[in-house]
Amino acid sequence: EQRTTMFHLANRELRVDLLDTAAEAARLGPRYCWGGYIWQVHDRAAGPLLTGPEWPNPTPLPFNGQGLPESFRHRTRDGAPLTWQGNRGVALGAGALFADAAGGVTLETPCEWIITSDGNDALIFRTHHAAAGFACELERQIELRDRTVTSATRLTNLSDAPLVLQWFAHPFWALTNGRAAVALPAGTTIPENPSFDVATDGLLTFQRPFVAPTDSQFALLALPSGRPLALSLDHPQLARVTFETNFVPAECPVWANAHTVSVEPYLALDLAPGETRAWHVQHGFGAGLSSM
Repeated sequence: EQRTTMFHLANRELRVDLLDTAAEAARLGPRYCWGGYIWQVHDRAAGPLLTGPEWPNPTPLPFNGQGLPESFRHRTRDGAPLTWQGNRGVALGAGALFADAAGGVTLETPCEWIITSDGNDALIFRTHHAAAGFACELERQIELRDRTVTSATRLTNLSDAPLVLQWFAHPFWALTNGRAAVALPAGTTIPENPSFDVATDGLLTFQRPFVAPTDSQFALLALPSGRPLALSLDHPQLARVTFETNFVPAECPVWANAHTVSVEPYLALDLAPGETRAWHVQHGFGAGLSSM
């Protein structure tokens, strides 16, 4: 088994493992932001609390990953370029990109991170991008307080032109007996699909089991307008897991396979030259079932 190089935040209840950006390039790739990548959260009594599409494979493909990754999209889901000029691009938080004639994307030059600590509660990751005609400063702060993990991001556009892109969180939560019940805001709806149902009170449930990692479902949730996202879900080892944003999602997919479920709030970013935008998400890990 390949050993993973980590930074850690820890208290009496939880330990947060974050990937070492200088040592884990093979795990990271061009999809997710490197700095502040939460690979796992451990309960001192219950063990690991997060999964991923290939769980429990210790070396999942970088595109799949595990834990609580976040991503700056360099293309939209339908392939339209965002942070590209010709065949040169940038994945914020990952590095400079090159697209070959067949459409394959290579991470050519990873960005370098400066990592500092404010003590025992938080780690701060900072990087500067200048590639493909774009320039920005990016800061991510991961904080552990009691049983809550807060992931905060601050982005400044240093370019002479607007910086237009998308950011999203992709938390990978554990299933309970192969299923999940996610309490979304009342009034949330979902298009007809063979796998998920959302009741009028906002409770999302699985309509069938997923039988393999390649058996999955993607759907776009329609959340009540004008409100930040707040949800909770069941967990095999904890009373509940909660997840909150401090922004109104531009859109919000849900995705699941046989190992995990994820609700993915998107933030649309359009920063003028010199403009800064800051936002955060918060993960709450309820008490362990064994302690109740």
